[in-house]
Amino acid sequence: MTTATPPSRTGPATGSASSAPTPPPAAPPSTGRDRPAFGWRLRFAVLALIWGFSFLLIKVGTEGFAPFQVTFGRLFFGTAVLAAVMAVRREGLPRGVRTWAHLTVAAFFLNALPFSLFAYAELTIPSTLAGICNATSPLWGMALSLVALSEDRPTRRRVAGLGIGFIGVLTVLGAWQGFSGLDVGGTAMALLAALSYPVGWIYVRRTLAGSSHSHLSLTGAQLMLATLQLALVTPLFTRVPASFPLVPLLAVVALGTLGTGIAMLLQYGLVAEVGPTTATMVTYFIPVIATAAGVTLLDERLGWNTPLGALIVLVGAALTQNGSGARPAGRGVRPPRARRRRIPS
Repeated sequence: MTTATPPSRTGPATGSASSAPTPPPAAPPSTGRDRPAFGWRLRFAVLALIWGFSFLLIKVGTEGFAPFQVTFGRLFFGTAVLAAVMAVRREGLPRGVRTWAHLTVAAFFLNALPFSLFAYAELTIPSTLAGICNATSPLWGMALSLVALSEDRPTRRRVAGLGIGFIGVLTVLGAWQGFSGLDVGGTAMALLAALSYPVGWIYVRRTLAGSSHSHLSLTGAQLMLATLQLALVTPLFTRVPASFPLVPLLAVVALGTLGTGIAMLLQYGLVAEVGPTTATMVTYFIPVIATAAGVTLLDERLGWNTPLGALIVLVGAALTQNGSGARPAGRGVRPPRARRRRIPS
């Protein structure tokens, strides 16, 4: 459930969706000696909890506000967090018309569209199912990257992962019983939201990779643009709320400040410290936490096929990931080596 920034040369990250991780930014090298190993693991666990609970917060928020209002509030409070951090660090916004144009497109596919789709989806489907649909993002990303990114070559392992993940989706949806009891519209919106993330990642990778602007600057600008997009759309489809019920309001505030603002800062720190491969493993914990939260706190029913299908989806998603960009824990992303040019004699 986050935003995107210029990805590293190792490839796009497989983000979590509604709380989503983003394409890992190019990070300065780190030996990992300046911070204890337990520190990044603790932040990793906190990030997984925040993003896992985001689907529950969306569900609670939509009980008091319209989906577009939940999304606008989420983006507004998330932007406020990043704006405060930028002010403290004296970080300015990016410059250049082309950069802002690309960020506008990224804001739509990585924030405005998927956040809104998940909010609308949870009007009719459980938060547990939304969290599991979010886990299909790596599968969509693998399929799209094979078409859109020439450097991503298909392998037997990745193709097998795609097939296994597809079987997992059918298992979650109960295909053998004709999808009975399943809200097709809500499920389709959740899956489209998961698809929107890799579309945005690929766009960012093609247009903003190698940008000289900082991750924080680009992310802050992107969230601000997504907030403006929702500010224009929300009044067209909703009315000003007659009341502001406390619990849904607190859910929206938490969704924005924690699930969008603070979570993005945590993710960037993890990518810089342990590398994108390790940091984005958080994706595989999100549906587990989302399911546990929905069943425990919202009393959502869970059939045997839902956790089994989710496990199959996660196995397939893990297989689709190209290990070429892996880095051992505690090491940052190394910049690519420059090619030596022969000087003619």
